[in-house]
Amino acid sequence: MNLVIDIGNNYFKLAVFSDETLLFNESGKITTLEESILELIKDFPMVKFALISNVSNISDSTIKKILNSKDIKIFDFASSLKLPFTVKYETIETLGNDRLALVAAAVKLYPNSNNLIIDAGTCLTADFISDKNIYFGGMISPGIEMRYKSLKNYTARLPKLKKSNNFKFPADSTSGSMHAGVVGGVLNEITGFTKQLINKYKNVNIILTGGDAEFLSKTLKITIFANQNFILEGLNSILNLNKY
Repeated sequence: MNLVIDIGNNYFKLAVFSDETLLFNESGKITTLEESILELIKDFPMVKFALISNVSNISDSTIKKILNSKDIKIFDFASSLKLPFTVKYETIETLGNDRLALVAAAVKLYPNSNNLIIDAGTCLTADFISDKNIYFGGMISPGIEMRYKSLKNYTARLPKLKKSNNFKFPADSTSGSMHAGVVGGVLNEITGFTKQLINKYKNVNIILTGGDAEFLSKTLKITIFANQNFILEGLNSILNLNKY
């Protein structure tokens, strides 16, 4: 059995797989991760391999001690691991684990396809892999909440707003203008990059995931809406490729 652990800045996701079959998954605040791992090991004593993706500043040494005590072989996610695709990215050592895992998931679930994976989280990222299994990279920009916060924090009079897709353009109020600029800007950004790829490659799967995916999906006409297990599927596929 495989255990994959995705540690973000504030939250974690983890899952147990039997080969490629998802048996269990859980998410929560990082402060409860150690407790969750201890419970999981009790419930799934047959776990033999683990992959840890940690993009936070929090040490995972305690988690590793727990896993080592159960003779679980641990893999730290690094660009040096075998990946199920060819990478055409000049600075792969700086490439986020989350982006690589999302691309791996797209390859597993939608093989031999042109895939654009849009992750709407703290940051907004878009990553493209061709039907030739070549990963070309993508883009990174501030996510929705980051954009709202920057308007509040870097100006004297703009208010703090909760995200809303109820706006028009041109907007006739300050709050409406902010919603149009933030949410409308994100929507146009995604639409623009999507059209650019479709014009070049014709058939492209557009995969939307991340914390704001459901919010954006109400407006965007995205063909594939991926659930929260999408990145875990990618991590597991990478672990399967490297564990023997």
